Amino acid sequence: MTQRFHVPQILTLIPIGVLLSPAVKTAFQHWQLTWAYILILSWCITFALMPLIRRLAFRLDAVDHPGGRKTHEQSTPLMGGTAIFIGFALVLLFAQDILHFTPELKGVALAGTLIFVIGLLDDIWGLSARIRLISQFLAVGILVKYGVVLSFLPQTWWGDIGEFLMTLFWVVGITNAINFLDGMDGLASGTTAINALFFSLVALPTNDLFMQSMMLLSIALAGSCLGFLPYNFRRKQPASIFLGDSGSNFLGFILAGIGILGKWGTSEAGIPTSGEWDLNNLIRLTIPIIILGVPIFDTTLTTIVRIKTGQVRSFKQWVHFTGRDHFHHRLSDLGIGNKKAVWVIYLVSVVQGLEALVLKNARGIDAIFSLLQVSIVFLLIGSFMVFVQNQYTRLMKIRREK
Repeated sequence: MTQRFHVPQILTLIPIGVLLSPAVKTAFQHWQLTWAYILILSWCITFALMPLIRRLAFRLDAVDHPGGRKTHEQSTPLMGGTAIFIGFALVLLFAQDILHFTPELKGVALAGTLIFVIGLLDDIWGLSARIRLISQFLAVGILVKYGVVLSFLPQTWWGDIGEFLMTLFWVVGITNAINFLDGMDGLASGTTAINALFFSLVALPTNDLFMQSMMLLSIALAGSCLGFLPYNFRRKQPASIFLGDSGSNFLGFILAGIGILGKWGTSEAGIPTSGEWDLNNLIRLTIPIIILGVPIFDTTLTTIVRIKTGQVRSFKQWVHFTGRDHFHHRLSDLGIGNKKAVWVIYLVSVVQGLEALVLKNARGIDAIFSLLQVSIVFLLIGSFMVFVQNQYTRLMKIRREK
């Protein structure tokens, strides 16, 4: 059994060695297949590292044991995010000449490393919510220092403050949204791969080196997630390793950073300081929101319901609260099971990504109709989820009374 487990990883070392050859890298660039080079290399490195990381997690006792609200039945290592981080980071190092490593990309990489390290320490020793939140604030500070800031307000003092606060809200919100989504095998990593692939598609076609770098950064993230999925989303067996906070927080943070790098709300001429708004630029600001619609919807729905029912009364409670009221839990409780619930969410993510591609080139009333369509879909899904949950609670109450 041990030999069968390691053969695929040993074979993966062959394409890694081939891809690291300067001649092969040059050939991919000549064929204009740089994206394929990044995707395959990040996938292979992450996939090859998984057995090693899994054993290391057991040695460090970075293990999630069953019990309480947890649905898994066996102790499972938590350091899957370490393999994703290493695969992602090594690709950035090996292909930095292809990526055109701008200061903004450097800022995302450095801040993402901080988020990963704090998450890894949390997986091994356990850290308080305050420390995790402080680390996220520090990471946002690194982004701001390197110029990774939401840019859509007029260039005034209040515009700068507003953009900083919006950047903080966006990054912390998306980081925790992906962390909250990590509740079923394959869910967070698979959804992140889909989101990252659509970010790369939205960046095409372009001759802008900055957008090309953002596209390849997205491809590297998607490839790393795909290398992790065979261990986390298995057909007939439960996950052999989990992302852990190091993985889910890192994925969320990088997605948030990519969402800012697109500079969707700016035009080639920049934003007028006079306060004149370009409607089309403002509409394009919603592209990353639509691509990341699933985690945003999930976090928004659970937050509203928990506050309304009095389950959450503070930010600390919001961070720590766990329950079976997330989007994926509600889908599973309909009777379709966990795996089908994950596939449904994959499908919704793909639909949202396609809608973002349409919105990229939409203008005026067409763009507004696209936004209305997306909003109505999520409103219907949310209303249906809450209705089903209320009906289930009512039926259970009637059954207990009988």
